[in-house]
Amino acid sequence: MNEIELLSPVGDFDCLKSAIQAGCNCVYFGGNAFNARASANNFDDSELKKAIEYAKIRNVKTNLTLNVLIKNDEFTEALKLAKKAYEYGIDAIIVQDLGLARKLMELFPDLPIHASTQMTVHNLDGVLEAERLGFKRVVLSRELSIDEIKYICNNSNIEIEVFIHGALCISYSGQCLLSSMIGARSRQSW
Repeated sequence: MNEIELLSPVGDFDCLKSAIQAGCNCVYFGGNAFNARASANNFDDSELKKAIEYAKIRNVKTNLTLNVLIKNDEFTEALKLAKKAYEYGIDAIIVQDLGLARKLMELFPDLPIHASTQMTVHNLDGVLEAERLGFKRVVLSRELSIDEIKYICNNSNIEIEVFIHGALCISYSGQCLLSSMIGARSRQSW
């Protein structure tokens, strides 16, 4: 039987504590930049370290979201944030940008990189390609049926993550730019 992980988003330290106290065994959050949840409080450098330490003491895994497309002039800063999180003990990084993912895999070969739902991976071929590229996990598009998810799980060897709740944007995975333009719920630097 596959391991089931209860993973929760946390937008600030109070949410982190609540998620852990409610029984999550993994949380994900963003730093002050490069994540799709621009409207969340997110974590600055000192809070990032504190959040990772707080979770680790309680045997809760932490995932950092760098789940937006990275502009050329942002690449170095995104890598610096990833390096800090790695040094603080982050358990995985959730990525949308393939160039960033490749570089992270090269720089931190022991750090699991997850393919974000922002990649709109919605079929077995997409999952197999993510696996071939070196991703440890794929966060599937929210639109898939339970039968489609089962089919993908039964025909791949990569970790699969699915949302069971949420989609506050336009409810179509990977379309956060449109959602940002309509309702300013996503990254707004575009």
